Amino acid sequence: MTDNKTHLSRFERMETLLKTAFTPSVFELQDQSRFHAGHAGASPGGETHYKLSLVSTAFEGLNRVARQRLVYQALHEEFDTGLHALSLDLKTPAEAGSA
Repeated sequence: MTDNKTHLSRFERMETLLKTAFTPSVFELQDQSRFHAGHAGASPGGETHYKLSLVSTAFEGLNRVARQRLVYQALHEEFDTGLHALSLDLKTPAEAGSA
């Protein structure tokens, strides 16, 4: 789904939002919508199911749920406009072994 105002795909919008919010040292975002065709929330155009791996100092001192809430908050407009599922792997640099 491309935003007509910015001409950016959902992937590009998510990438921009997440990199701005978390300044990650590791960032991997995968559109996995094709694996969910016919499932709840899937759309023929894709861009509904993603997997995110992110390493950021912003997660230091936060538990798993608090980290997820930060990501969901950053992407709330995407969830409001068709993002259905987001698998998360969120780590600090120390947890990722990159400290």
